[in-house]
Amino acid sequence: MYAPADYALRALTSSDEPVLWEMLYQALSPAERGTPPREVLQRPEYAHYVEGWGRMHDQGYVAFDKNEKTLLGAVWLRAPVDCRPDDPPPELALVVKSGHRQRGIGASLLTQLVRANPQFSAVLLQVGASSPAVRLFERFGFEIYSQTAQSVVLRRAIV
Repeated sequence: MYAPADYALRALTSSDEPVLWEMLYQALSPAERGTPPREVLQRPEYAHYVEGWGRMHDQGYVAFDKNEKTLLGAVWLRAPVDCRPDDPPPELALVVKSGHRQRGIGASLLTQLVRANPQFSAVLLQVGASSPAVRLFERFGFEIYSQTAQSVVLRRAIV
């Protein structure tokens, strides 16, 4: 198990687009399925998570091993470019590399994102309602607001 002293978090910058492409690929490469070709990242349903990273309202954090300097995970938000009040909530991606999951890294990343954004009250996740990611968000006070077979909108009350 990683202790917080073994890894560090830092804010993502506009130069981290390559890091996010790698994290997205990790998300699409679960151990129980075969590894897809990297070209799958260019499909619009995946590319929109990373393409052109660093625009206004893009934000997130990356976790890396302090000793080996290896990438462990990332969390990032992409809000609509023009951010109107009736827009859907921002899409969130949360990825912890296989072999490093269930060690507190995802919770640390999400904690950092929520602390940095106390107004953060709704998020769209492209996962099913039974995903471990949904359970993690529930620990942070989020509840399922709506869902489809492939996505959930989670909301929490701001106090």
